[in-house]
Amino acid sequence: MASQQKNVGILAMDIYFPPTCIQQEALEAHDGASKGKYTIGLGQDCLAFCTEVEDVISMSLTAVTSLLEKYGIDPKQIGRLEVGSETVIDKSKSIKTFLMQIFEECGNTDIEGVDSTNACYGGTAALFNCVNWVESSSWDGRYGLVVCTDSAVYAEGPARPTGGAAAIAMLIGPDAPIAFESKFRGSHMSHVYDFYKPNLASEYPVVDGKLSQTCYLMALDSCYKRFCNKFEKLEGKPFSISDAAYFVFHSPYNKLVQKSFARLYFNDFLNNTSSVEDIAKEKLGPFSALSGDESYQSRDLEKATQQVAKHLYDAKVQPTTLLPKQVGNMYTASLYAAFVSLLHNKHTTLAGQRVIMFSYGSGLTSTMFSFQLREGQHPFSLSNIATVMNVSGKLKSRHEFLPEKFVETMKLMEHRYGAKDFVTSKDCSLLSPGTYYLTEVDSMYRRFYAKKARNTTTTDKVAATCENGSLANGH
Repeated sequence: MASQQKNVGILAMDIYFPPTCIQQEALEAHDGASKGKYTIGLGQDCLAFCTEVEDVISMSLTAVTSLLEKYGIDPKQIGRLEVGSETVIDKSKSIKTFLMQIFEECGNTDIEGVDSTNACYGGTAALFNCVNWVESSSWDGRYGLVVCTDSAVYAEGPARPTGGAAAIAMLIGPDAPIAFESKFRGSHMSHVYDFYKPNLASEYPVVDGKLSQTCYLMALDSCYKRFCNKFEKLEGKPFSISDAAYFVFHSPYNKLVQKSFARLYFNDFLNNTSSVEDIAKEKLGPFSALSGDESYQSRDLEKATQQVAKHLYDAKVQPTTLLPKQVGNMYTASLYAAFVSLLHNKHTTLAGQRVIMFSYGSGLTSTMFSFQLREGQHPFSLSNIATVMNVSGKLKSRHEFLPEKFVETMKLMEHRYGAKDFVTSKDCSLLSPGTYYLTEVDSMYRRFYAKKARNTTTTDKVAATCENGSLANGH
C-alpha cells in the first residue's frame, strides 16, 4: 500500500487564535520601552493571548471540530492523531487524550498517536509522524490529523512582547494540494541551553536571548547546507533561493525572520550561486573571510545582507508574515501560521510552486523541508483552504485589550497555573459561536470544557459532529 501513495501531505487546514489581543505599540508605551522597540526592533504588530477561559486544550478542541465540520469529515475517518505542543498542562496525560472526546462520541477509539514535545519543533515532529504513517505499510486508509497548539507567555520584561497563542489543525493524506517533497530534507540537532522550562511550577521559560538567536541562525545554516546537498545529489544541479517561490520560517519575532532569509542569501553568495547579483557580490565580498562564529556576531554583515536581499525578501517571505506579526509567537503553531498567511495572501497563484519550510525548536532541534503545491480537488483545493480559514474575518473580529487589563490577565493566569479547585468566570461573550472554553478545574485537577452554542445564548458541553450531522454531548 505504501508504494501506491502519491503526493502525501496536507489536505486541509484550519487555525484558531484567541479573540483577545493587545497592540504592541500600546505595550511599548505601557512598559516604558523606547518607541519602536517592539514594533520595529522586534518587527511585531500585535499579540494574541488566552484569558482565564482559554488554554491549549480549548483552542485545540475548537480547531479540530471546526476543521471536521467545515470539510465534512466523519470522525470515524481519522486513524492517527498527533499533537505538537510545549505548553505543559499535565506531565503524564497527553493533550491528544482530551481531543479523543470528539471521536469517542462517534464511536472511534481506534486512533494512534500521542503528543510530541521539544520547544517549537513538536508540531513538525507530529506532522512528520503522520506523513510517515500514511506513506508506510501500517497505513489503514484513513486520514491523519495533526494539531499544533501553544500559549507562549513570558514573565514581565523584555521577552514578554514575544508571546502569542494559537492552535492549528491539519488533515493528512495522499493526493494532497500541499505535498511533501520528502527526499529533500535537512536536519540539525544538538544540545544547548538557549531556551528551556526547568521550573515545573512556572509556565515561564529561562531564555538566553543572544544565544538563542545564534543557535537559530547556526541551525539554519546547517539545515540549508544539508538540504542543498540532497537537492544537488538527486536533481543534478545546485540549489539556490531562486529554486523556490517562497520561504517560510519559524517566527519567534519578525526581525529574526528578516535576518534568517538574509542569512540564506549570504549562504548562496558563499556558494557562488547564480541567484546572487553582481552588485550584491561587491557589497558582501568583504565578509567572505569571516569565520562562522564571527559572521553570527557581525552587525555589519547582518545589515548588508538584509539590504541586498530585501527585494527578494519582499517577494518570497513577506507574504508569509501576516499572522506571526499579528498574533505573535505561537511556538509549535508559528511555522504553520506563517504558511497559513501565505495561503491567505497568494492562494490563487501557488499551484506548481515549491515552498521551503524551516522549523526550529530550542534545545535544539531543526529541519528544513519543502512542499510542492498543487491546486487540488474541491474541497481540498488551495483556494478553498484559504476561504475556509477566513484569516481576515478572524483578525477583524478581535477585541483589543488595554495594557493594564493584559497585565492583570497575565497575573491571574500565573496564579492559576498548576492550580486546582477553581471555577472560571465562564464569560464567553468575546468568543465566537462554536468555540470551546474552560469552565472548571476540580479538586482532583480534572479540567472541564464547554462549547459556545451557535444560535442561542446557552452552551453545549463538549460536542462533535458525527456522521449523521447531529451533536453528541458528553463531558
